[in-house]
Amino acid sequence: MPDRTLPPAEALLVTVAPTGAETSKADCPQLPTTLDELVAAAQECEAAGAAMVHVHIRDDDHAPTLDGQRLADTVAALREGTDLVVQLSTGGSVHDPLDLRLKVLDAAPDSCSLTMGTTNFGDDVFSNPWPFVCDLYQLSQEREVVPEFELFDLGHVAALARLLKTYGLPYGGRVHVDFVMGVPGGMPGTADALVAGVAALPPEVTSWGATGIGRSTLAVGLAALSKGGHLRVGMEDVLTLARGVPVESNTQLVERAVAMGALAQRRPMTTDEARALLGTRTA
Repeated sequence: MPDRTLPPAEALLVTVAPTGAETSKADCPQLPTTLDELVAAAQECEAAGAAMVHVHIRDDDHAPTLDGQRLADTVAALREGTDLVVQLSTGGSVHDPLDLRLKVLDAAPDSCSLTMGTTNFGDDVFSNPWPFVCDLYQLSQEREVVPEFELFDLGHVAALARLLKTYGLPYGGRVHVDFVMGVPGGMPGTADALVAGVAALPPEVTSWGATGIGRSTLAVGLAALSKGGHLRVGMEDVLTLARGVPVESNTQLVERAVAMGALAQRRPMTTDEARALLGTRTA
């Protein structure tokens, strides 16, 4: 099990979520949905300061998929083409069945997302019942995959405390969480909501970051930096730089996050520091 010193406080983990499962290629042609596009975007974002990539994949028709071979090929290609920490989404799309979501770990990523409860997601429901959360967590421990606990609501913070009390620490011994804020049906993307969430975190948490969806992206990012947190950005979460100004590439969002970090006297974390922060397997 890794035993590495935590990075210094000025080191900022920038995670890029380049694709997601909600936006269609037809509506956003610049969205990286093919494997070549995804790897190219990851390489550009790594050069801009990202240290981890949060991955959803698409099929030949650019629709969300959890195909096991595609997931394994994606992990292999990202490892070959970048030094980024590779995190696979176990959420998939809101329509994916729970059994397929468990099989995501067969692709042996460095990290996986692990959402701590069911939440309304626009007009849909993102289902994460407690037995599934427990199964996925124990599987991540068994497979030596480090979870990033996604928190969409304040109740998810309490669920995290319950999970850790019941099953102990994750593989690697670190506990990293990400507040996903501004989803219609989840916690609002405001500084007040972030402060409440951070205050409620259990003592086992060693690091946390935040993601602001849509128009909340800047408010959440600035609030997270002011509280010493980390940032997730990307076209999964926001498609405009400002009102009427579309995002042309994920690199723009990473560069903006790095610039925001510089104002807070934070510098981008290296990929080695990210592995130490998260407690992933050594590369």
